[in-house]
Amino acid sequence: MPVITEHLSIAARGIRAFLNLEAGITRVAEGSGLQEQQRQAAQSGKSAQGRPQPAGGGVSRSSAKDVGGVVNPENIIWIFGSGRSGSTWLSSMMGDISGQTLWGEPWVGTLFGNFYYEQGEGRHNNPQFILGSHKESWIGSIRTFVLNATAATFPNLNKDDYLVIKEPNGSVGAPLLMEAFPESRMILLVRDPRDVVASSLDARSEGGWNFERNKDRRQMDGKQPPKKGSVSFAEGRARRYLRGMGNAKMAYDAYDGPKALVRYEELRADTLGTMRRIYSTLGVTVNEEELARVVEEHSWENIPQEEKGEGKFYRKATPGSWRDDLTPEQAD
Repeated sequence: MPVITEHLSIAARGIRAFLNLEAGITRVAEGSGLQEQQRQAAQSGKSAQGRPQPAGGGVSRSSAKDVGGVVNPENIIWIFGSGRSGSTWLSSMMGDISGQTLWGEPWVGTLFGNFYYEQGEGRHNNPQFILGSHKESWIGSIRTFVLNATAATFPNLNKDDYLVIKEPNGSVGAPLLMEAFPESRMILLVRDPRDVVASSLDARSEGGWNFERNKDRRQMDGKQPPKKGSVSFAEGRARRYLRGMGNAKMAYDAYDGPKALVRYEELRADTLGTMRRIYSTLGVTVNEEELARVVEEHSWENIPQEEKGEGKFYRKATPGSWRDDLTPEQAD
């Protein structure tokens, strides 16, 4: 009975949060006449303010409306790429810089991206599909969703602070998020996919940190952990890498705002120099001494020895080590 009561309580809180969000969106729309403007915009091909819509029907910088919260969308820095690519390391360093707050994997890109790009495949030009050809009618709702969630998650965020959103596992939705936030900043983090797969295989094999974390769920699902020499696992992870990284690259190429391409191998070889380049490219001012301190504190050498190694979250940090970890068939 206590378990059932707890589940009902969680469900009730979720319903209340959803209704509050819907109510907030409705109030904003009713107060500004946005609903009628969007209807007219859909017919004329223009934004709610009468300006031509950008390619793909996205939100233009001049017409983007802030909804809820104090975060400045220009101060949002998105990190896209793939899991096991060094995104935790990079985002942790950025989150420790004064005036920067880290939001670690909200999975909002997965929420919208999986539905739009996978479930909606072949339906994008169908006006009956909820995320169909009328993108101008719903892309702004993604923006509202993120801004309202930001306000609820970080109520004490200062208006001048930067919000670093680490979203590698939500990279499938990167094109939608960058359309919804045309004035934000973007980092595309890239790592050799063979090292990514090798790291993921180690984590999910029996005894690995991810295996242990999801052990109960795996037993409930009846799933077996992958074997070290599993070719099918490597194939599956390769497809996942291509899907997420492909969409992240598509978003990066289409985005004309501040953006930085970062290779894990470069970040590992010259961390301080690469971090300087990232901030310079994004147009974000940081204190040089503080940046050097943060880089030193988060260096591989300063991770306790007992926290790194095979099966640990911090494994090798050695580019090219896939040659020792993967069979030739897995590498192929």
